[in-house]
Amino acid sequence: MTTALNATHDPKLRSWVASANEAGSDFPIQNLPFGRFRAAGSTEAFRIGVAIGDQVLDLRAAGLVDSDDMNALMAVGTQERQALRAALSAGLAEGSDKQAAWSKALIAQAQAEMTVPCRIGDYTDFYTGIHHATTIGKLFRPDQPLMPNYKWVPIGYHGRASSIGVSGQVFKRPQGQTKAPDAAEPSFGPSKRLDYELELGFLIGRGNALGEPIAIGEAEEHLFGVTLLNDWSARDLQAWEYQPLGPFLSKNFASTLSPWIVTMEALAPFRAKFERPEGDPQPLPYLDAPSNREAGALDITLEVLLQTAKMREAGEAPVRLTLGNTTEAAYWTAAQLVTHHTVNGCNLQPGDLLGSGTLSGPKPDQAGSLIELTLGGKQAVTLPNGEKRVFLENGDTLVIRGWCERAGAVRIGLGEVRGTVV
Repeated sequence: MTTALNATHDPKLRSWVASANEAGSDFPIQNLPFGRFRAAGSTEAFRIGVAIGDQVLDLRAAGLVDSDDMNALMAVGTQERQALRAALSAGLAEGSDKQAAWSKALIAQAQAEMTVPCRIGDYTDFYTGIHHATTIGKLFRPDQPLMPNYKWVPIGYHGRASSIGVSGQVFKRPQGQTKAPDAAEPSFGPSKRLDYELELGFLIGRGNALGEPIAIGEAEEHLFGVTLLNDWSARDLQAWEYQPLGPFLSKNFASTLSPWIVTMEALAPFRAKFERPEGDPQPLPYLDAPSNREAGALDITLEVLLQTAKMREAGEAPVRLTLGNTTEAAYWTAAQLVTHHTVNGCNLQPGDLLGSGTLSGPKPDQAGSLIELTLGGKQAVTLPNGEKRVFLENGDTLVIRGWCERAGAVRIGLGEVRGTVV
């Protein structure tokens, strides 16, 4: 498990890139997340970059890689990955002899165009948020909010990768069939209950061969890192179509990722115990390991904000809807998701995306979706400018941000993911 601390995590470490040393920066030298970029307005191929302060370091221009293939970089072994992080840390540190050369390999993030951080071949969405699952269950099944299998097996379904976009994504309101409770037959039209889903995305690094499961103690060796994910959901379409096979048109129109992958190594100072509530069943042996119990959880703060078209026209910033933490939200760890996904021999590949499912906390102001915040659409959210929202309206921009903070460690951020419905 990638929880060992080393010199790259030293809170005293500072960078010659001055903006990386500013308080509150998402991207201090202790972070070093990966993404793909090119100069804004250009048609050149996307290159591999690492965020440092408000800059992006071009890894190929810095002589650290010889390819622009992010998936190939993600596929390398743990030792090579850690060696690259060490080289980046040393080269970007104050006093480094790389400053003169690497300063020419920097581009301001404001002048860069970002894309989806890697090629995503396959996408699997899980359902690890127990508070979300319970709240949604109460809306549809008051007598049995959680299905009997929920606390025993990581629930997931296979999604699609073609409509996954990067932060800044603008998408059209989805259309499909819906059926009103008092209607004799369904009708077709635009979704009236468009929602967001606050999730983390776990990206696979080194894959596994077909037929060879990944053991729980080795699962994180196959995880490259974590990104923010908004898995938009058309709740009215889903209510009609999801039985018996689950969501389809209600989910396939768009999902939006942050441009940055924060590596498992960067998250090492922000690990937490994985503990089940008293009285809950313990994971089956294949999903259990001492390392997973000791530090399998991630301690990440997640914030959701909304900016309406009216707010944008008035120059008003997005306003917070909710604030929560993954340690309270997730019932399964990332390692358990990898292990369960491969226990029957499924072969994961570099760049495969595993969604956490909606991460809601136990309190109303920690909800990871509007359907929870509005109690199924019964209670509107009133914004500071007087506008009300039950579900998302055209022109709305939804913003998700994430960061890690802990005593004795430097704050690191996951950046943000924003998307707009039109």
